[in-house]
Amino acid sequence: MDLAAFQQLMADTYGARDRARGLAATVAWLAEELGELAQAVRKGDRADQVHELGDVLAWLASLANQLGIDLDEAVARYADGCPRCGGVPCTCP
Repeated sequence: MDLAAFQQLMADTYGARDRARGLAATVAWLAEELGELAQAVRKGDRADQVHELGDVLAWLASLANQLGIDLDEAVARYADGCPRCGGVPCTCP
């Protein structure tokens, strides 16, 4: 699944609930899921890491949808490599 399709799926599946919840609560949920991902990286196995990474991506898509931001647009700043030096790999000090 590509990024745009994933973002649309999250909008179709959870959009109404996410909008009702609001931005502040969505950011809080995203932060909580990021913490769970950090714990899975430190102490979990690959299945836990995949699960938590998926949750982080879902909440990030929810936030982007509420802000009216296309994730493809957001990632475009990295399309040519490092946004500062343009290098792939990055050559910034």
